[in-house]
Amino acid sequence: MDVYYSWQGLKERYGRIYLGLGNFDGIHIGHQKLIKDLVSMAKQREGTPAVMTFYPHPMSVLKPESAPQMLLTQEAKQKFMAKLGVRVLLMIPFNTDFARLSPESFIKEILYEQLGVRGIFVGYNYTFGNQGLGTPELLESFSFTCGYEVHVVPPVCVGDQVVSSTIIRRLLLNGEVTAARKFLGYTPFVESEVVYGERRGNTLGFPTANMEINPDLLVPNNGVYTVKVQMDGDIFLGVANIGTKPTFHGYDSARNIEVHLLDFYGDLYGKTIKVLFLRRLRGEKRFNSVGELVAQIQEDINEARAYAIE
Repeated sequence: MDVYYSWQGLKERYGRIYLGLGNFDGIHIGHQKLIKDLVSMAKQREGTPAVMTFYPHPMSVLKPESAPQMLLTQEAKQKFMAKLGVRVLLMIPFNTDFARLSPESFIKEILYEQLGVRGIFVGYNYTFGNQGLGTPELLESFSFTCGYEVHVVPPVCVGDQVVSSTIIRRLLLNGEVTAARKFLGYTPFVESEVVYGERRGNTLGFPTANMEINPDLLVPNNGVYTVKVQMDGDIFLGVANIGTKPTFHGYDSARNIEVHLLDFYGDLYGKTIKVLFLRRLRGEKRFNSVGELVAQIQEDINEARAYAIE
């Protein structure tokens, strides 16, 4: 997949561009449907499947105090796009100048003149342009004069609930990772390098891999989770704690993720691991003694093993 930060010259470089528009935060099952439909049509028409999104998130520029934490890092988002068959990704820098661009100018100057799009795919509630006044209906009103088709993807539901990034955030903030998976279409995860911690896990008999939390990324609520850990092509069952380690530090220290890999013996420092959250076992708790903590960790491990064979 080719990644660009400007639309300049792309019309000449790629023929028959079919373009998906949106933030695609989390690339949940609704986003996946839009992208799959886009890729399928581009293939049928011998065109180029492309996606235009924005970075940083528009809310972080327009209303920083209301900007949501991201569900995926930019790197993870790009990997998903490529896996779904997107050939060209436009990561357009979002700033106040761009925010002032009228919806009509965005259509005529960028989509039509600069990109020459043949097809546009958007979600049913997509808005764009100055003050978010652009709508799917406005895109359709320009379709004849600008020579493109508009495909509006209807809501995708899980049960009777419309899938949205807002709902997924709410579930993750409650630690409901199993429910979030149904809306995402994949297991919630974080991926980062293992860093040095306090090495207290070794003294307790449960060595852990420590991961710093990206402040821009939403991770599940504090607590203990059954996880799977991907590393160097291998997969291990594990138990992860997200939180502040209140038994030793109280509840006011910085959050981090500690992962104990079951049946693994080796050095993880400096390695990049991917931790997939399967199920929340319990909330974070402050114990009265180290002995109580050790006993609870063993109970957590036993429960994780039992869950893995269900």
